[in-house]
Amino acid sequence: MKDNYLLQSFNNIKDLHLKNRIVMAPMTRSRANNEGNVPTDELQGLYYEQRASAGLIITEGSQVSKKAVGYINTPGIYSDAQVKGWQKVTKRVHNAGGKIFIQLWHVGRISHPDFHDGELPLAPSALNANVTVYTPEGEKNTVTPKAMTKEDIKITVEEFKNAAKNAMDAGFDGVEIHSSNGYLFHQFFNKTSNIRTDEYGGSKENRARFFFEVLDAVKEVIPEQKIGVRFNPSLHGIFGMEMDEETIPTFEYIIKQLNNYNLAYVHLSEPFNDVSEIPYAVKEIAKHFRPLYNGNLMINAGFDKKSGNKIIKEGNADMVAYGKLFISNPDLVERFERNQDLAEWDQDTFYTPGHKGYTDYPKINEKVTEQA
Repeated sequence: MKDNYLLQSFNNIKDLHLKNRIVMAPMTRSRANNEGNVPTDELQGLYYEQRASAGLIITEGSQVSKKAVGYINTPGIYSDAQVKGWQKVTKRVHNAGGKIFIQLWHVGRISHPDFHDGELPLAPSALNANVTVYTPEGEKNTVTPKAMTKEDIKITVEEFKNAAKNAMDAGFDGVEIHSSNGYLFHQFFNKTSNIRTDEYGGSKENRARFFFEVLDAVKEVIPEQKIGVRFNPSLHGIFGMEMDEETIPTFEYIIKQLNNYNLAYVHLSEPFNDVSEIPYAVKEIAKHFRPLYNGNLMINAGFDKKSGNKIIKEGNADMVAYGKLFISNPDLVERFERNQDLAEWDQDTFYTPGHKGYTDYPKINEKVTEQA
């Protein structure tokens, strides 16, 4: 199709040929409801295999340790059993011709003692996010977290490093460091959640220090071109995040510093909600940050086929990540290619256990077969 930039191949990531520029975005699905939070062949394996026509799949956030968890039934990447489970997933995706990164995750204060045997979740500072989280005992309010000591920070850096090594052992094509959406790294970046007075607080350079320590540790065990990073610069009023006059300059500093690395990509999100009345916010994230970054830029949040093609054509992004559309359209790439109608998702089954609302969305060909 003329001007269908999304369907163009993408070869700018070393040793990773992407057959198109359509990315399956990372989405929490809470299906690892077993002892040990292990991904399985019959659930996660099938789910990701069905969507292997994407140029790249980025998995749901996978916690790097028990201390990193903040949602029920999310699969981890810190135990031998989890690595073996993910091996089955990556094998199915690769056999189907797909490429897959795992998203490495630590939620920080967006958690609850119910997940940590009564202990407080970790965060840069002892400031409550004042949001609700769903725990094994039901929905509860967040609590004031424990401000991380320097030893806690050192341990967490090692947890990310070990998780990255585990990801390679599990057969992933790369990793994405989840530095977005109000979770641990984002909490360090933001002055409203980080009031530290040591080398991890105060200036934007200090607030970004923990992230770069993790990135430097991860690249000790993975080539830089197998590492992606994700940010949400204009997140405001969600997950306890509030923007201020230093928010965007902090992200500008981080993005510019990343030009010193040879990363697979930087993954940015357009605003999740209306920030038109927020004086500090950037309304068009890709357009703002594209001139600042020399590497591969991925963008997400609210794109359809038309807007996805437009942002690539204009040169403001190299890849577009789709979330909910991939939930209900496992063959989203083929539907875009053939101008087929898109199926609606069932939000009531986003986080429920089992196959319903997960692996039971049919592809177009399957629909035709059923109707014949």
